[in-house]
Amino acid sequence: MFDYELHRHRRDQLIREADAERLARQARKARMSRARGRGSAGDAGEGRVAPDNRSFVRAA
Repeated sequence: MFDYELHRHRRDQLIREADAERLARQARKARMSRARGRGSAGDAGEGRVAPDNRSFVRAA
């Protein structure tokens, strides 16, 4: 019975740590999104694309 209680305690501890890491990751993502001037963290991967003609050469 003691082993089972240790197992449950460790499992609960791992779940709490995972929740804390997930929350920290979401906060970091939201902070980065705000710093870049975007409205919400949901569309943080999308944004305006600035044309940069120097990165490509003309085809022959």
